[in-house]
This record gives sequence, structure tokens and C-alpha cells, in this order.
Amino acid sequence: MEVANLTEMMPSTIILSGIPGLEEAHVWIAIPFCSVYLFAMVGNCGLLYLIWIEEALHRPMYYFLCMLTLNDIAMGTCVVPQAICIFWFKLKEVDFNACLTQMFFIYTFTGMESGVLMLMALDRYVAICYPLRYATILTNSVITTAGAVTFLRGVMLVMPVVFLARRLPYCRTNVIPHTYCDHMSLVKLACASIRTDTVYGLIVSLMIGGLDIICISISYIMILRAVLGLSSNEARSKAFGTCTAHVYTMITTYTPAIFSIITPRFGNYRVIPHIQVLMANVYLLLPAILNPVTFGVKTKQIRESFLKIFIRGKAASEIPLGQDKK
Repeated sequence: MEVANLTEMMPSTIILSGIPGLEEAHVWIAIPFCSVYLFAMVGNCGLLYLIWIEEALHRPMYYFLCMLTLNDIAMGTCVVPQAICIFWFKLKEVDFNACLTQMFFIYTFTGMESGVLMLMALDRYVAICYPLRYATILTNSVITTAGAVTFLRGVMLVMPVVFLARRLPYCRTNVIPHTYCDHMSLVKLACASIRTDTVYGLIVSLMIGGLDIICISISYIMILRAVLGLSSNEARSKAFGTCTAHVYTMITTYTPAIFSIITPRFGNYRVIPHIQVLMANVYLLLPAILNPVTFGVKTKQIRESFLKIFIRGKAASEIPLGQDKK
């Protein structure tokens, strides 16, 4: 009887209303969403292709970058198509289980994003502090195992979030004022205590983001000690230069993440709802846009590889027809 009652109190569908307060502007808001998604897909796919075809980029640092790029592609694909359907086609109704599935993948990929940033910090630590053993420590099998463990960590920690949300009785409205199935927005529709869901959500955030930030901080403290011990200013500058792109990426990832995680739990009465929803989308999409640009501009090897391919392609296009047959 209890199971039957819970089933009756579980909505068959969820309605995603989009950005609250800006419903009339949804058609126009969809344009930057679509543009950002296309730009992110082109940039990240281009970066993956570049790393794939350039043998000089077949190194641990760039394998981790591939993980980050694939994760950004998956993240954007989880969020933007749904938002476009809401903004342009008014397709706001989502099956409840599909909503939970989207929520699972979004939070798994956000955990993966943080985990890969932590792995990239460890990569820089090994490269700077143990340069002669870099290739022997970070072998392909070690990199593959580290990526798999990072992904499984996210799956194992996020899965209970979904189960906890599914067990709640929902007897209020089935409308979520959001562009995707956000955890806190969903559980607030329940007519039971959500304290367990809120506390566990914070625990997951701390176990993933908190521990990753601690590992990153320790790695950079060790890197700083090693770099400051170098006698040559040129060597110091070169060592710091290899970390620049990673530092920028961490700033653009963790800054909106902290805002997005904290405000739904503690800032409901202080933050305007549409700002909160927009920031949640920025948190998920900003890394996908900026990471290809950041690593493309700040990483010398990627710049050189891109220019080499560009010059090679330009030279090939300038060969007169028939000349290449001689």
C-alpha cells in the first residue's frame, strides 16, 4: 500500500518553465544559447581533432585535456537542446524519469569536470617536480585508470541523489522554474522534508569539489616550491607558463560553480530567480566555451600545431591544379 501511495504521489511529467520572469524574451534568449552551443561544439571538436592528428600532442597533458573536452561536449549536449526546445518550440513537458536521468548526467559530468581539473593539476605537479620520470609515471594505462575512476566516483556519489529525489512524494505543482532538471528545484516540489536531500547534496559537493580543490591546492603549493627553487628566471617563467591555462580554467569553472551550489540552498530570498537560473546555466556552459580558447591561446604547443596545420592547408590549396600530378 505504501509503494502504491508513493507511486500515486509521483508526477508522470515535469514542466520546465524556462527562465522565470523572462518568459516573453525566451525567443531572443535562445539565440545566445544556440550560438554558445555551436561555438562550444566547434571549438571542442576542433581541439579534439587537433590533438588526434598531431603526434606532438600525444602526451599525458593533452590526454587529460581530451577528457575535459569530451566532458564539456557532453555537458553542453545535456543542457542546451532542452533549453532550445523550451525557448523556441514551447516543449516544456518532460517525463519524470527522463528528468531524473538528465539530472543524473548533469551532476555526473560536473563531478567529472572537477575531477579532470584535479588530474590536470597532478599532471603539472609530476611534469614540473619529476620531469625525468614524467613519461614513466603517467603511462597510458595510468591515465585511462585515473579517468575511469574519476567518472565512477561521480556515478557512485550522484546515484543516491537521484534515488533520494525519486522516493519523495510530490503533491504540489509539477512546474520547475528552470531550463533543466535541477536537483534543488525538483525536490522543493515535494510535500515532505527534504533535509536529507539538501544535506546529502552538500556532502556530494564537498566530497567532489572540496576534495578536488584541496588536491589542486596541495599540487600547486608543491609546484610553487619547486619553481621558486629554480635558479634561472627563464626556467621559472617557462614552468609557470605551462600552468597558466589550467589556472584560468579553474577560475572560470569553480567561481560560477560555488555561486550555483550555494544560492539554491541559502540564497533563495536574496537572489532574483532569473539571475539564479542564468548563473546555473553559465556554470554549466562557460567552461565549454572558454576551455578551447584558453588552452588554444595559452598553450604554446597547441598554438604551434594549429598554425602548422593552417599553413600546410594554405600551401596545399595554392598548388595549381595538375601540378601535384607531375
